[in-house]
Amino acid sequence: MISRALNAYLHAYRGLGKPVWILACVQLINRSGSMVLPFMTVYMTTSLGYSKVEAGIIMSLYGAGGLAGSYLGGRLTDSIGPFTVQFLSLITGGISYLLLPLLTGFYALGAGIFVCAVLNDSLRPANSAMTGHFATAETTTRSFSLMRMAINLGVAIGPAVAGVLAAANYTWLFVGDGLTCIAAGYVFYWYFRNKRPVMHEHVQSEKKKQQTPYTDWRYIWFLILVLCYAGAFFQIFTGLPLYYKDVYLKTEHAIGLLLAFNGLIVFFFEMVLVSVIEKKLTPVQSLFIGSCMLGSSFLILNMFSGGWVLFTSMALLSFSEIFAMPFMISHAIKSATPSTRGSYVAAYTIAWSLAFIISPIGTAGIIDNWGYTALWYVFGVFCVLIGLGFSRLRMQYTVQVSE
Repeated sequence: MISRALNAYLHAYRGLGKPVWILACVQLINRSGSMVLPFMTVYMTTSLGYSKVEAGIIMSLYGAGGLAGSYLGGRLTDSIGPFTVQFLSLITGGISYLLLPLLTGFYALGAGIFVCAVLNDSLRPANSAMTGHFATAETTTRSFSLMRMAINLGVAIGPAVAGVLAAANYTWLFVGDGLTCIAAGYVFYWYFRNKRPVMHEHVQSEKKKQQTPYTDWRYIWFLILVLCYAGAFFQIFTGLPLYYKDVYLKTEHAIGLLLAFNGLIVFFFEMVLVSVIEKKLTPVQSLFIGSCMLGSSFLILNMFSGGWVLFTSMALLSFSEIFAMPFMISHAIKSATPSTRGSYVAAYTIAWSLAFIISPIGTAGIIDNWGYTALWYVFGVFCVLIGLGFSRLRMQYTVQVSE
């Protein structure tokens, strides 16, 4: 039994090329410094004295910057290549985090966090495009699962350390985030400076050659559903940290541990589960289950009380990630041709950035007017509707990849 489980675990990692592993290591180093974003709302409402609505507006500006960065990153990836975009994003993004604690005024902080998001989120289309270049048709979804595994291990490390640092001084969060971004940039440059992706042979239709993500209507429907899912998922950065602090009176350290629990679950289970899910379920079925699990993670907070329910809710949210997100990004990659991959991934990341604009303001409005109980009912039901939307989605690709 143990031998079979070990073989299944090892099988999930087979066939992934060394460049994909190095990209995952870069993400691990970068995301180990994920200290600012999970605590940004708490930082603004406690240390800087902003209201929840003001904090929600500034968090939405991060989403707006992410949207601009995703679009810019996608365009630059298709024009100057993913290597240059990633290196510049990591170095300049790290510097922006180091400067951010100097900005405390509402408008200055809003502008600073917007620029910070532009610089950091331009990385995402370039990183995904490069991962797609080095992956094959058989390893695409697992390659992105490995990338997410590295990210979530980093996210598990980052908030746990951040909770301790925040209790001492919030400034250390910005320093940690900035230095890890710069360190990741140098590791990336060292390995990839003389290495370029080997493009696999693609067979594609003439129609697909001419399409952009903004004229591909089937892809647009997919992006709308991604935006809705992301808006609900971003409660992990907005509603949930506030809920832990206001309702359960959790300290920053305890909040960091709860958020780290999410990263640990994804780290330990995603690769193996995705390997199994690919054989047992269609992508549409997996997206439906993932959406419903996300809704359940919110509804359970209204049904039960106690510390155990916070961990159960976070576990459901984490398994929702595993069932949904790898298949989302895999679909984005497989929907594009090599020459449009940056634009397709940029459109995908733009959907997430739009959600980050809408979600914080909507969350703050619901909490201020109707409270946390209404918040969890609204998003719980909303996620079930998202799942039904995914169940109607047709995932057909006109691009095949072969060795």
